[in-house]
Amino acid sequence: MDVLPIILYVLGAVLLVALIVLTIKLIYSVERINVLLDGVERKMKTVDKIFGAVDNVADSFAALSDRVVDGIAGLINKVFSGRKKKRREIEEED
Repeated sequence: MDVLPIILYVLGAVLLVALIVLTIKLIYSVERINVLLDGVERKMKTVDKIFGAVDNVADSFAALSDRVVDGIAGLINKVFSGRKKKRREIEEED
């Protein structure tokens, strides 16, 4: 009857050793991942400047195209509103 507690103690010790080994490997893996992420972060900081410049250029083009579209829309609006005024004047004269 004393065999079952001995087996459980041995299995518990094996499980404890296995968990300790897995924890140590996990710690090493996390350290390597941190080093890798630090490198990626450094590279991203250099690329951020390029993306910022591209973003500024894109914003400038968007503002320019908005102004052009607004100007064309205003011109078309003036043309059509001028025709409406002429029609009203003609209708009022009749």
